[in-house]
Amino acid sequence: MSDSHEDDHQEPAPSRADAVIERVLSRASTVLGKGATSRTDYDGDQFDREDRAALRRVGNLSTELEDITEVEYRQLRLEKVVLVGQWSHGTAAEAEVSLQELAALAETAGSEVLDGVLQRRPNPDPATYIGKGKAVEVKEIVASVGADTVIVNDDLAPSQRRALEDVVKVKVIDRTALILDIFAQHAKSKEGKAQVELAQLEYLLPRLRGWGDSMSRQAGGQVGGAAAGMGSRGPGETKIELDRRRIHTRMAQLRREIKAMEPARNVRRDRRLALPNVAIVGYTNAGKSSLLNRITGAGALVENALFATLDPTVRRSHTPDGREFTVSDTVGFVRDLPHQLVAAFSSTLEEVAHADLMLHVVDASHPDPEGQVSAVRAVLSDVPGADTVKEVLVLNKADIADPETLLRLRARPEITIEVSALTGAGMSDLLDLIAAELPRPEVRIDIVVPYTRGELIHEAHLHGEVIEESHQPEGTRLIAMVDESLAARLQAAAPAA
Repeated sequence: MSDSHEDDHQEPAPSRADAVIERVLSRASTVLGKGATSRTDYDGDQFDREDRAALRRVGNLSTELEDITEVEYRQLRLEKVVLVGQWSHGTAAEAEVSLQELAALAETAGSEVLDGVLQRRPNPDPATYIGKGKAVEVKEIVASVGADTVIVNDDLAPSQRRALEDVVKVKVIDRTALILDIFAQHAKSKEGKAQVELAQLEYLLPRLRGWGDSMSRQAGGQVGGAAAGMGSRGPGETKIELDRRRIHTRMAQLRREIKAMEPARNVRRDRRLALPNVAIVGYTNAGKSSLLNRITGAGALVENALFATLDPTVRRSHTPDGREFTVSDTVGFVRDLPHQLVAAFSSTLEEVAHADLMLHVVDASHPDPEGQVSAVRAVLSDVPGADTVKEVLVLNKADIADPETLLRLRARPEITIEVSALTGAGMSDLLDLIAAELPRPEVRIDIVVPYTRGELIHEAHLHGEVIEESHQPEGTRLIAMVDESLAARLQAAAPAA
């Protein structure tokens, strides 16, 4: 006889093994909620973060106003969201990490995560993504927690989003729309804003939808009481088609604007090519800006949020042996980064291909650092020339990382180094490694430089390696290792024998 005494709290077995849905977030803190933003003396005044926090969304505020004068002082109400994820391979723990990342994205966008569900299914349902029955369950969860938005941890087809909205009765957005929203909030430069707008329009174009008569096709001929009558016969043009035409026009304009910015960007890049360049890449919130501040004192924005900084930052620094080099901080990456953003930010990502050394920053305290490395490399594979740049894995946050994780990462074939941008541990070793891996000048010169060309001597000290320097009646005798460009200018400046 089977045991009929089961735990009262045990959930009933699902009717189908391939459609198991479970609650994995129940007002639980996400990865962003585990710690506040930490600052060091290298991070500067952080005025950008103060500006961003000047209008901060807050929770537990009623939308009903008792006094009309409250309109001027009320802060924005937090959007309350329920997360929906799906997985077909891997482990349940990996799927929960992905949903926690979605929760961090939602919080960065300015929402409050109330709950989350995770479904095991071999393939997404072509109609509602999670199936009609599970969509009804999500509807009940939404009603019980009082949410006003559902965020799906995947890309939804326009038909899937509409069908799911029809069931859950609240707004539904997918992962791509969420990331685009964060980029729109955080872009500051003119080029960054244009790139984000272009990506948003590319995403919006196939998702235009009509609402009742406002976007219905104009009637041709006499077709009943709603006929437009004479002067409107023919196929007509829907409002959606007009909107599509406007979007195409705006996208073409944005592409021209971005292309017009290319010459100025190339000029700035050519000026920097005289110096060795180090590009910092990595997963979002891995600590790239903190590392940049440690190396250069740039004072870049540091915040415990995903995609806190989007616009590239370039600063100068020096190796321990005195050589000058530039450091470029690039946009952070994430799993399944929308292809619209990769295409729109191609000009920004090109900075990596022109670097002499790539510092790939990895959050060693993350539950799945190997997954972050794979996600970054998947994006860089679409950047021509990035695969030829020498790569160093910088294992950041080593002070709070699991020792077993560090041991596993050390066994990787790439050059690895453990640092903590917060405490400064390992930074001197990192600078020594940068000095060893950056290309050194290859041309040896033994030349007398006139005293009137002292700027060339100064440039040799900055960009080359001075072996010997002495003063003679004709000028300064210089024995040094320099690059070909500087060697040619020194030869031209030397007095004739």
